[in-house]
Amino acid sequence: MKQDNHWKRHLISFHSIHNGEVFSQIAQCRLCETRFSQGVLAHEPRPVVWAAPEAKILIAGQAPGLRVHHSGRPFDDCSGQRLRQWMGLCDAEFYDQNLCAILPMAFCFPGYNAAGHDLAPPAICAKTWRDRALKALPQISLTLLIGSYAQAWHLRDGLRVNDRLRNWRAYGENSFVLPHPSWRNTAWIKRNPWFETELIPALQARIGQIRKMAYDPA
Repeated sequence: MKQDNHWKRHLISFHSIHNGEVFSQIAQCRLCETRFSQGVLAHEPRPVVWAAPEAKILIAGQAPGLRVHHSGRPFDDCSGQRLRQWMGLCDAEFYDQNLCAILPMAFCFPGYNAAGHDLAPPAICAKTWRDRALKALPQISLTLLIGSYAQAWHLRDGLRVNDRLRNWRAYGENSFVLPHPSWRNTAWIKRNPWFETELIPALQARIGQIRKMAYDPA
């Protein structure tokens, strides 16, 4: 039995290392170098990769903003604070890569348009990396789909974000649709009190189950 456990641990370690290779490759990606250099800010690619094969919760978002581009830490802003409140996680738990994998639709800050608004995530990023990255996360038990881009890619249902949110129970306990936690959505949250009184408690309860299994399996 001890020998079997030894080989089981060895096999898990081997797969973890193998699966983790794709995240190292993403961190070195320069596919959008020319695109970014010709943009308003003329910035360079800086993929923000925050994931490990052991992660249990997938946070699928849009793309890093300028602040995250500089810090290299996803959701390192007011939106991230709100998201952590929604999830009921402290900073240490949220950034524990063995608990949470953060996979935006684009790993780099896409830049601004001429009006100073965030550009959409370049489609080439998801086309190149997303399937491989998801396959490298075999232990995901819960997926959070944040905003229109992540929801459209994962659900492919043609619905609007508002329609998905109002029908959030239809996605089951292992997949939650969320608006972007930006301050720009504060008015929407106030107009839809059910979001904080019904959806958020259900989300926190599910995350609590996963957190308990991850940190206190006994």
